[in-house]
Amino acid sequence: MKTKAFIFDLDGVIVDTAKYHYLAWQKIANQLGIEFTPEHNEELKGVSRVRSLELILQLGKIEASQEDKDKWLTQKNEDYLSYLVDMDNSELLPGVLPVLRYLKERKQLIALGSASKNARPILEKTGIIHYFDAIVDGNDVSNAKPDPEVFLRAAELLNTAPENAIIFEDSVAGIQAANIANMTSVGIGEAKILHEADYIFPDFTHIETNFIETLVNK
Repeated sequence: MKTKAFIFDLDGVIVDTAKYHYLAWQKIANQLGIEFTPEHNEELKGVSRVRSLELILQLGKIEASQEDKDKWLTQKNEDYLSYLVDMDNSELLPGVLPVLRYLKERKQLIALGSASKNARPILEKTGIIHYFDAIVDGNDVSNAKPDPEVFLRAAELLNTAPENAIIFEDSVAGIQAANIANMTSVGIGEAKILHEADYIFPDFTHIETNFIETLVNK
């Protein structure tokens, strides 16, 4: 059997923490008198915390000092983390756990490639950290998606060539990063948004084992 590297994004792929990011960013936006909608939040998927704040400030046409930016970034992360205190495996998105189990049973390599700086505690709280052979998060890279650094680093840790890596992503930036790295991209979400992906599924409940076998033997 061939061995491939299956690399997962975190937010919106494994867990639905996007709602918590939204609440934390919305609180900052409200303080600044900026209207911040769920549609605006969609544009922040796969984007670093620093860049997300920049986009929100642009939305409100607000210039700010670095001191203020640092203060808001700290506040946002503290608010976000407060929502994660009671997190458990009920936060896992439907179908994710069976896919992880199947990959582990088939002795495939599994990694996380996420912009989140809180990835490790989230994986621990949801009880799935033991499935991952490598974890690369926002603490390990300097370039945000669509730069492919996070995925290339994960493939490197797994000693896998990029063309043998399969990426699961829910953001446009993440899909673009996978494609730039010459990796197979699997979009999780809406086809009209993730149309650049090689394959697209609404969620993991639509991914059958024969599809995974196809990817392994590709």
